[in-house]
Amino acid sequence: MARQPSKPFTGKHMAAILVTGFGVVACVNFIMASYAIGGFHGTVVENSYVASQHFNEWLDEAEEARALGWTAGGSRDETGHVVLETMGLPRHAQVSAELRRPIGVHEYASLTFAPVGDGRFRSIETVDPGRWTMRLTIKADGHDWAEESEI
Repeated sequence: MARQPSKPFTGKHMAAILVTGFGVVACVNFIMASYAIGGFHGTVVENSYVASQHFNEWLDEAEEARALGWTAGGSRDETGHVVLETMGLPRHAQVSAELRRPIGVHEYASLTFAPVGDGRFRSIETVDPGRWTMRLTIKADGHDWAEESEI
């Protein structure tokens, strides 16, 4: 003889389980969506269709910049300045950079560089510790060169 449970499982119990389960899923989705939106610092354009019409031009400009043969790599030194190692740049090249935090708090900084010899440049401004994305821009002889990297 099977024993009956003291309280039978009813529709109210099932409804409570469904509401609780979907409530947890909805809360997690809202939390994850807020993290995703708050941490995105990518490129945003007003009109993606108009931007897409310029994409081939941007590819051509990037190819022209690559053909210059200029290279640059940067790192932060112990004093907080950014030091660039470059190759192939003309002596009178103007070097600048825009920094942004790739995640978390929206923080931005601008850097100007002074040559220190042997193709090296050192930022005049210091950079706070932590992770940064650097958009380096070099201008010389009517040419523009740009590159993005992490520092």
